[in-house]
Amino acid sequence: HGAGELEELGSEALLRRTPAPAWLPTAKGEEGDFCLRSSDCAAGLCCARHFWSKICKPVLREGQVCTRHRRKGTHGLEIFQRCQCAEGLACRIQREHGPADTSRLHTCQRH
Repeated sequence: HGAGELEELGSEALLRRTPAPAWLPTAKGEEGDFCLRSSDCAAGLCCARHFWSKICKPVLREGQVCTRHRRKGTHGLEIFQRCQCAEGLACRIQREHGPADTSRLHTCQRH
């Protein structure tokens, strides 16, 4: 392989074979893509545990079931983590209408 062949390939082929430097922004992960932290995921997604790895999952919307942790640090024990509620929503006990208000289900609700 001589220098002439290298010129024939052009700069495009060289760019494709050269990995991007760490400081260059890369595409954000889509739903289901592996991640290390939420900043690795696209807007509207967070990085949460799924079995023994972490993937990008959707941030929870109003009315969706959420997880409320009683003790600090218990979030890391789950193997199927959920994202937090979207901005402007809080994870609260779902109130059922009627005398048997014993539900422990939490949903994302407006403040």
